[in-house]
Amino acid sequence: MNIGPHLLANNLFAAPMAGVTDRPFRQLCRQLGAGYAVSEMVTSRRELWNSLKTSRRANHDGEPGPIAVQIAGTDAAMMAEAAAYNIDRGAQIIDINMGCPAKKVCNKWAGSALMQDEPLAAAIARAVVEACAPHGVPVTLKMRTGWCREHRNAVSLARAFEDVGIQMLTVHGRTREQGYGGNAEYETVREVKAAVRIPVVANGDITTPEKARDVLAATGADAIMIGRAAQGRPWIFREVAQFLATGTHLAPPLVGEVRRLLLDHLQDHYALYGGFTGVRSARKHIGWYVKALPGGAAFRARMNLIEDCEEQLRAVALFFDEMGSHTDRMPAAGEGTENNEQEAVEENA
Repeated sequence: MNIGPHLLANNLFAAPMAGVTDRPFRQLCRQLGAGYAVSEMVTSRRELWNSLKTSRRANHDGEPGPIAVQIAGTDAAMMAEAAAYNIDRGAQIIDINMGCPAKKVCNKWAGSALMQDEPLAAAIARAVVEACAPHGVPVTLKMRTGWCREHRNAVSLARAFEDVGIQMLTVHGRTREQGYGGNAEYETVREVKAAVRIPVVANGDITTPEKARDVLAATGADAIMIGRAAQGRPWIFREVAQFLATGTHLAPPLVGEVRRLLLDHLQDHYALYGGFTGVRSARKHIGWYVKALPGGAAFRARMNLIEDCEEQLRAVALFFDEMGSHTDRMPAAGEGTENNEQEAVEENA
């Protein structure tokens, strides 16, 4: 499928997740089968653009295209300015965040809170499209089914967004009120797909190859977006791709391959964040990788006390070396401890 002039490798997308989908993680997901990956949300507030946090989120060094940056805010003019700012820094696609359910975002009337004000939501979309058009940069948008169960307005908003020039819509099958609780529903996604001519992406609770197949069939969506199920299991994209293409399952990855992937990921992570922040922010990634493995909880507790990058690398290498002496492959999806869908990490939408 295409987004504007950009031909994507496939229709399996990595979701933007706050504190997770930085450049190293996006590149890893692309390496392991994702056809497209969107950045963490970048604020539209100009005074924060030069902050260290924003500069890291806007880092695309060596990243394969198309480079997609998600922006968040509540003012149409500021959002348009933020889009132009990120285009100047390499963004080839701009994605608008109207799906984040986090209180710290919604309390400022950003993210999914914008779905309560349809005229403002449409005005923001129009302003961003107009700012991107001279550069030939397409604009996409991610939203939820609505603010609450009694007010699912994704269909009416989808039509408005298409009218102002949005070129792709992603719909997470929950309301803002649900947060990440309960189960995602796909009927609203199907209704959005039926209401517009632009591509629609289904998101929410896609955790296995079979679920990916079923969601595509139930919604008629053009693509699926996977978020929390890729935490600690970024190879889910190639597993889904294999299953959709052939109906057969890939064997779980070898322990030795995962050891290499994680150590390479950590090196790239440290390079972006530096030693002090890198060793701390890497802990969640390591924890997700080892969560379903025998002894994973005990290792995670010990690893969280390490404050040196080289020591962290050695500990991870040793853990996987010892694991490889007991089994040659990682657990299959769903084996081991509880699923990553319960992790308290904020998905942008």
